[in-house]
Amino acid sequence: MTILRSDHLQFPDVSCTNKEGLLAIGGDLSVRRLLLAYRSGIFPWTDEPLTWWSPDPRAIFELATFRPHRRLADKIKKKEFILTIDKDFEGVIRNCARRAPGRETTWISPQFIQAYTELYKAGYAHSVEAWQNDELVAGVYGIAINGFFAGESMFYRVTDASKVALVFLFDYLRSRNFELFDTQVLSPLTARLGAIEVRRSEYLRRLERALASRTSFYPEPGPPAAPAIET
Repeated sequence: MTILRSDHLQFPDVSCTNKEGLLAIGGDLSVRRLLLAYRSGIFPWTDEPLTWWSPDPRAIFELATFRPHRRLADKIKKKEFILTIDKDFEGVIRNCARRAPGRETTWISPQFIQAYTELYKAGYAHSVEAWQNDELVAGVYGIAINGFFAGESMFYRVTDASKVALVFLFDYLRSRNFELFDTQVLSPLTARLGAIEVRRSEYLRRLERALASRTSFYPEPGPPAAPAIET
């Protein structure tokens, strides 16, 4: 098992993971290290100790072919929520960190919140919010680098609101010509929504292509807190 030093910005090759996908321990959650990790097919998961992962297989959503199932599509057509982008990133990540029924523990520690907020300020982390009666009722956040998006977590207070927000994000990413949506490890929820598993070698090929894309999350470079987009 590789132990990373905080003053040495480097990861071992992803082929060095154990069978669960654990690659290394240690290092830090600096913006530079996080960006290097995502560009290398690696992501952090816990901070006591800080662990870095690159599982095989890897879970993704196929942006080009994704279609919501009928019940969710009907929910979207009802337009019960106002959907925005980057209007309340901190509110989304803090809600994702809260314990909820069926989620008694969370990996989103105060250190993770601080680190990903720094990524947001640097223009790499983004959120989608779902609002109802001026209340934040759901959201999803993740990391965008060129044509690559890594979905990190989502929460909801109203049934299906987070799923509606996720589909809105998919549609937005398609409009920006994104090529890869990484959801890291397949869960029962993401499987029901249509996520699939691919071999890590295939994932890395897709990641390389997405990172080479000349697209970006916003049409023009701008401040991290870009104007909200409503629907």
